[in-house]
Amino acid sequence: MSVQTATVKWVEKEQFLATLPSGHAVPIDSDREHNSAPGPMELMLASLGACSATDIVVILAKKRQKLESLEIVIQGERAADPPTVWKKLEMVYRLRGKLEEKAVKDAVHLSLEKYCGAAATLRKTADLTFRYEILPEEK
Repeated sequence: MSVQTATVKWVEKEQFLATLPSGHAVPIDSDREHNSAPGPMELMLASLGACSATDIVVILAKKRQKLESLEIVIQGERAADPPTVWKKLEMVYRLRGKLEEKAVKDAVHLSLEKYCGAAATLRKTADLTFRYEILPEEK
């Protein structure tokens, strides 16, 4: 187990600057009306998508699949009362390339059930469902 440290500094109002363990800085704005930067809860959706997308790209490469493009659309519903955790998440994987359906299905399953830490974390409060679409190769 490795310890990682992030730092969040208040800038003004509900705006913050997060410095991540990698050294990258990310602005955050919790005021959705002001909306000057991503909010913390929406960053969780992006984290889930990026975590799983990384797994998919790596797994399909190992399976010698020719992935041309990958897009994951993540829709979420939050609890009405505080803490307003994610209660329902649906992920739609849109893949394009010369892909075998079994390889895609296995990659998505391995990502969501074994490798993606974001999915494992969010599954503690949310019902996580997914589907995938294999789009035709580009000519």
